Amino acid sequence: MKAENVQRSTFNAQRSTQSEIRELFDKYVVPSYARFDLVLECGEGSYVWDVDGRRYLDFGGGIAVCVLGHANPEITDALAEQSRKLVHVSNLYYTEPQARLAKRIVDLIAPGRIFFCNSGAEANEGLFKLARKFGHDQGRYEIITASESFHGRTLAGIAATGQEKVKKGFEPMVAGFRHVPFNNLEAMRAAITESTAAILIE
Repeated sequence: MKAENVQRSTFNAQRSTQSEIRELFDKYVVPSYARFDLVLECGEGSYVWDVDGRRYLDFGGGIAVCVLGHANPEITDALAEQSRKLVHVSNLYYTEPQARLAKRIVDLIAPGRIFFCNSGAEANEGLFKLARKFGHDQGRYEIITASESFHGRTLAGIAATGQEKVKKGFEPMVAGFRHVPFNNLEAMRAAITESTAAILIE
């Protein structure tokens, strides 16, 4: 797949330049991420192309969510087939694909049940709540994480993150998180108390 072969949407029939696209971002997108100076347009397998047709080897993989590659035929066919049936109906209803996916994941990993969510930050929030719920009756609520870690952009995720720079401007922090140096088992053991509910390493 090459950039010039990409089918463009009817609302964007005229080709936009990198600078024009960056201007749109600057005007309409909240700058919550420090982006690379690169405007990507399409991909195939492990490669992506920018709007000028330059090819790059994608080492990021969509921050690990595109590990099967871009434009994978099996995935795109499955997405197209499902979109002709249902796109999204929320967790208020039962659907067969979700049930079968949960079973498949459990079969591959370990006995248990699956919590489906939309992001790593939401997954961590689920962990924080589960740990506190589990330890609540015994007064266990603290979660230990590592220094220089990153656990998401929610308020609890920021509190769990072991980087002071991401906390600035969002004080006071959500209570109940302790940080220890990464890869220091002695410090980790010393940080565990009767109030400890969980340890998060990410």
